[in-house]
Amino acid sequence: MAASSARAPHSSPSSVSSAARADAAQAPSRQNAHLLSIGQVLSLLQPEFADVSPSKLRFLEERGLVSPARTQSGYRKFSQGDVERLRLVLAMQRDCYLPLNVIKQYLFDVDAGLNPVMPGASIAGAPSMLNGARRYSRADLLRETRAGAALLNDAVSASLVAASETHGEEAVAVLKSLVELQKVGIEPRHLRGFRAAADREVGLIESALVPVVRRNSVSSRAAVAERAGEIAAQLEVVRTSLIRSALGRLAP
Repeated sequence: MAASSARAPHSSPSSVSSAARADAAQAPSRQNAHLLSIGQVLSLLQPEFADVSPSKLRFLEERGLVSPARTQSGYRKFSQGDVERLRLVLAMQRDCYLPLNVIKQYLFDVDAGLNPVMPGASIAGAPSMLNGARRYSRADLLRETRAGAALLNDAVSASLVAASETHGEEAVAVLKSLVELQKVGIEPRHLRGFRAAADREVGLIESALVPVVRRNSVSSRAAVAERAGEIAAQLEVVRTSLIRSALGRLAP
């Protein structure tokens, strides 16, 4: 796959413009661009993706998600377009739990000049699963969601929203939902079981990945995140089916 740049989305997947997708299909001009070492790329990405590592970047290159330039000595050199492409890939993995083959197909279609639907945008009006670059302060978060300070405090206490000085789009989506749930009498304290259930799912995923982790090689360590996302996606299918089935019994 040819090296190209894909701009990280700043809102929901459905809001990605055709112009942005066309920009993603343009190969960066490395002759004039300021190229970055792998260490410099990590310093740019780690504030948003704390677990990104050299082995992860090498793994993504091996899978054809990014194609950095090489010096005569064989060192990788990344353009700004490569960095933005990596940011998009990592966000789609982390926030959409998408396997790399799905992400790669999406980028392949963009590179080919097509106008593919962003994975995760199939449900109209659904909250974005892709965190944009925007960060919200506590005041910004309350203003954006029209939530009360007490509700946010309760959400943090129930581990539904992370305790942090700044928050991403996911926190906005969760707090907006909590505002609506509060209107029907459902408070954050009633949802503590959601955190416990999520922790149990993570435990299942960790158990399933033990054989891969024990290999203790660079490639196997890099593959853990991808496989974890695939398992999480399958668990999501089962969970959604069970909820829909239960709702069917409530309203036959």
